[in-house]
Amino acid sequence: MANILIVGPHPDDQELGMGGTIALLAGQGHNILLLDITNGEPTPYGDPETRKSEAHAAAKVLAPEGAPPLKRLLLGLPNRTVEHTIEARHKVAAVIRAHQADIIFVPFFEDAHPDHRAVTRLTEDARFDAKLSKLDLPDPVDQWTGESMPMGEPTYPKWLFYYYATHLRWVANPSFVVDVSGFEQTKIDSINAYHTQFVLPEKNRRVVEWVRASLVYMGSRIGADAGEGFFTREPIGLTGFSQLS
Repeated sequence: MANILIVGPHPDDQELGMGGTIALLAGQGHNILLLDITNGEPTPYGDPETRKSEAHAAAKVLAPEGAPPLKRLLLGLPNRTVEHTIEARHKVAAVIRAHQADIIFVPFFEDAHPDHRAVTRLTEDARFDAKLSKLDLPDPVDQWTGESMPMGEPTYPKWLFYYYATHLRWVANPSFVVDVSGFEQTKIDSINAYHTQFVLPEKNRRVVEWVRASLVYMGSRIGADAGEGFFTREPIGLTGFSQLS
């Protein structure tokens, strides 16, 4: 099984972009860590404690019955002002090492939200830093709980994929689509766990309908009931074609 790191600028980005895939991978038994770079606050209806509760509730929704619970860690960079600094980069690299990530998922690199762009660039560079010898990195500390993760050896995740949770009004052109048929409602429930973001603000309730529409559209591209698209800058190697949808 793979060690999978799913990076979100704010709690809810991972669920919006790839909640169905997270549930699918969790059900397959992979070791999944959700890394929230910021706590997402301030927002009109939220507060730090509520967002913490919502984030952990969403993670529980995405772990199917009988699957290992999803881990979630808050890095604690400031919301709305995430910057690409060496210090921030090394904090992300430390999480990559501590988790010994094989696969990383990050937001698509073209986005109107500065935090999204900064987080993706940070993680791309941290992926490289995580493999460097003679680079001392601090043990990651979860700002949700105050608990630390023990540091691992230098490592270089083999894959980095981009999920779509963009603020740009454009049509995604994914490199591949994951069949998430059967996980549609799980994804929706994980999004609605963020009550302060998608239930209380009336204008945001339509986001859930957009997510449903996207699931159907992406699924239609591969002949499935539901799908989630991903992008890669690196070619994916195949040993056969039996798994192609």
